[in-house]
Amino acid sequence: MIPAVGAAVLDALAVLLPVDCAGCGQPDRSLCGTCREAMRPAVVQAVLADGTIVYSGLAYRGRARRVILAFKEEGRTGLAATLAVALSASVVAAVAAADRAAPGADLELCVVPSSRSALRRRGYVPVRMLLARAGLRAAPVFAAARPHRAQKSLSVDERRSNLDGAFRLRRSVVGRRFVLVDDVVTTGATLLEAARTLREGGAEVVAAVTVATTPRRF
Repeated sequence: MIPAVGAAVLDALAVLLPVDCAGCGQPDRSLCGTCREAMRPAVVQAVLADGTIVYSGLAYRGRARRVILAFKEEGRTGLAATLAVALSASVVAAVAAADRAAPGADLELCVVPSSRSALRRRGYVPVRMLLARAGLRAAPVFAAARPHRAQKSLSVDERRSNLDGAFRLRRSVVGRRFVLVDDVVTTGATLLEAARTLREGGAEVVAAVTVATTPRRF
């Protein structure tokens, strides 16, 4: 339930800056109460082909999918605060599990890199924006990804070959422990390649976290 004062402010802004709900298209709210409620995180786990556990805060479908796409592809950065809650919940779950396995050991967050063309197109890196909204920082480990085709139009096998060699490190990671961070996991190909790159560089990949996951097995 939105407090009365907050609702009044939103009503006033809706008159000055008309906008539709990113989740359902209802007018006058960037995210209506029903969709905001649907964005409450419920962290789930999945396991990639290399054994890496992925923690995700939302299921990538319905309202959540539409909100994430609006944030990533339509420039609706005002949705970052809501999505950051789901990402933060995933990070908390992953870090807690890592601490149980190795209490007190150093652990760093590491963002899966995007390409320069993606940065130019959007003007921002979605995952880094979400981490900043959550009050979290990631280590600057990867260089920009080498050019490659967009993953969303490719098959599972094509996604894996498309990313072969796309990621490279900008500094030494020998002996360091990381949690990989991305926005959405679908086939897991992007996380697998990022994890492989880190491990070949001498790092340990403890887990991966995402805002959302598709309801499928990897």
